[in-house]
Amino acid sequence: MSEQPITWLTQEAFDRLQAELADRMGPTRNMIKKRIEAAREEGDLKENGGYHAAREEQGKNEARVRQLKQLLEYSRVGVPDSEHDEVAAGKVVTVRFPAWEEEETFLLGSREEAAHASIEVYSPTSPLGAAVNGKRVGDTATYILANGKAMSVEILKVEAYGS
Repeated sequence: MSEQPITWLTQEAFDRLQAELADRMGPTRNMIKKRIEAAREEGDLKENGGYHAAREEQGKNEARVRQLKQLLEYSRVGVPDSEHDEVAAGKVVTVRFPAWEEEETFLLGSREEAAHASIEVYSPTSPLGAAVNGKRVGDTATYILANGKAMSVEILKVEAYGS
């Protein structure tokens, strides 16, 4: 089995995920359990739509609980050690696409950050994220697009998220 990669999170995202886990393991789990019990009391489970819907909801909730536990176990709050001008998880990166003469600014972070960020978020494992991760201001990175063509970007600016 391969080693689980570390996910870097802001303190806000870490706290939000812990609160979601607590809710799903407590109040949400209890609510679903009560709905299942109430549906069981209605009788024949084969044709009981409420029972089947509650069981499906229970399965989805438990899957998210497992996902959150694993994510929190392998996450760290903050950003990895890096130089001020080096692209790393948790940093805001501005790149220029020479082919189009356009710029884009994004946060290199997890999808858990993306749900609440006010900026576009790219995962460090995405093609663009992997290409720029570890590069410095002034470097050029090349990655492969979904259509198989190569795309180059120039790193223009790197700054801490929230600064």
